Amino acid sequence: MNLPNKITLSRIILIVAMIIGIFVLGIVEAFSDVPFIAPNLGNSRINLVYLIICIVFIIAAFTDYLDGHLARKLNLVTDLGKFLDPIADKLLNDATMIFLLVPQIYAPDQRSNPVALTVLAVCVIVMIGRDLVVDALRLIAVKNNVVIAANYFGKAKTVLQMIAIPMLLLNDWPFHYFDSSWPEPLQISNIFFYLATLMSLISGVIYVVQNKKVFKGSK
Repeated sequence: MNLPNKITLSRIILIVAMIIGIFVLGIVEAFSDVPFIAPNLGNSRINLVYLIICIVFIIAAFTDYLDGHLARKLNLVTDLGKFLDPIADKLLNDATMIFLLVPQIYAPDQRSNPVALTVLAVCVIVMIGRDLVVDALRLIAVKNNVVIAANYFGKAKTVLQMIAIPMLLLNDWPFHYFDSSWPEPLQISNIFFYLATLMSLISGVIYVVQNKKVFKGSK
């Protein structure tokens, strides 16, 4: 296994550790008399659990850039890397988005209003559903000895997710300085999340259309 693939695998391990950490910290906070609140960032209250997850998320996201950069620079692009990298990305983004859907469990001080939480839930369902369709397509392709690499729209979706998710984890910081009076569904962090959802849909349709021959080959 080459260096870029090792970095990708380490990202998967880090994500698993993050998921376990979310569970443990959530349990600890649930039985703690004092909520885990980090120092205020301006007027934005940041839950400490969210802050920790945000830091881990950013580190994992950086390894996504690093493994791809090294693979291209050192000419170490492999089918294994093309297979593992999208899986690691989706695991990172999808796990964190699911975590964002349950703020009332892990961060009762940061509850979203019903409209914002509903819109967020719809976006998460759409993006995870898209990932399931693309993953199913990749599994069928593997059986036909075809490797489906990420396209530019899929990469744009991933980049938008990796920008929007830390913004949501940090309770819209630092943009809350000028959008705190806006309706929550229209705050900048949510707008980035909507853009990620739109790009997710577009890239998913492109994957299916460009690789529809895979379904014919599986008959």
